[in-house]
Amino acid sequence: MMGEGGSMDSTPIRAAEFFAGIGLVRTALQRVKGAQVQVVWANDIKQAKRDAYVANFPDAEDHFLVRDIREVKTPHLPAGIELATSSFPCIDLSLAGNRRGLVGEQSGMFWEFAKILKWMSPRPSVVLLENVHGFATSHKGDDLAAALRSLSDLGYSLDVFAVDARHFVPQSRPRMFIVGIQKGNLPGNARFDVPPVSDVRPAWVKAIHEKHRETLSMHYIKLPDLPEGPRDLDGFVEEEVSPGAWWEDDRVEAFVKSLSDVQKARFQALLTADTISYRTAYRRTRQGISMWELRRDGIAGCLRTTGGGSSRQALVRLGRGSKAVRWMTPREYANLMGAHDYKLVAGTTNQQLFGFGDAVVVDVIEWIGNHYLVPVLRPDSTASAE
Repeated sequence: MMGEGGSMDSTPIRAAEFFAGIGLVRTALQRVKGAQVQVVWANDIKQAKRDAYVANFPDAEDHFLVRDIREVKTPHLPAGIELATSSFPCIDLSLAGNRRGLVGEQSGMFWEFAKILKWMSPRPSVVLLENVHGFATSHKGDDLAAALRSLSDLGYSLDVFAVDARHFVPQSRPRMFIVGIQKGNLPGNARFDVPPVSDVRPAWVKAIHEKHRETLSMHYIKLPDLPEGPRDLDGFVEEEVSPGAWWEDDRVEAFVKSLSDVQKARFQALLTADTISYRTAYRRTRQGISMWELRRDGIAGCLRTTGGGSSRQALVRLGRGSKAVRWMTPREYANLMGAHDYKLVAGTTNQQLFGFGDAVVVDVIEWIGNHYLVPVLRPDSTASAE
């Protein structure tokens, strides 16, 4: 986009965050290259999330609206929004949830977001949606089809892809993304055939494109290969914690006792190794019995919102004959979400853990911003930055 006299357009990209949470989307968008992204409006239903957001972004004091999205009206939004992001609730879509899909009380909030888009004038040039892989299979794919159809009817051409955060941080966190671009703003490199299989478009994503390309407005843009990602927790573990954070011997022994025989063998091998290593562990209910499971690799499992038996992960330090176990800290949750510099100054420990478990990984959104959003919204700025 060129400015007056042929100069490059340096106008900030005006963005709105729906289901903004604690602000990790904004954290990511502020890091993108080639253009400034200015979040001018944000919304979430939880006051605790708003408090954490504003503690990190004080200017949001005036534009963060704490309100049920069902009560949000278009006059609440400022004019000129080019990018709208939506990480709507996943609980009804997740394989670990109730699978009620888009008729569920939580994930059904997608329809409220779509309703707001419908009445925005002009509509954002680009929308970015994020959710769990279970969105693709909910009600045998009918939920995703309905969501894509609603966005297509609003004038958006749609791309679907998937990114696992383990390519950026030591956390297994697979997520699917939908990018909608108003048809008049599609870039020249947009393709309208079926995308080839790649690390961001595995076979199941390709199948989504194949299924809907004849009936809906679908496109794809070639994206670079994802980085390999870290293989252990080095640099993500909080080295200095309060003395009482590590569990006492009897609790550690109870932890070990709850492990299965396979898990105990894994624990023992790490315990007797010549080097110190870290593993994460989480509780599972097997045949009605609560058991701890030690992760096989050196990265964390998917961080979840606190409030369930398997929701909070423990950190296990083993090697040279020594063993120690404790709960993971909010700072470690922040690090694993790519938010090393995030200020933990608002909310209780559980509220902080909940906020990160309910958020997006900063590095993933930054990568999407650099390779997809900014090139579409400010193509000339991107070209000049390369």
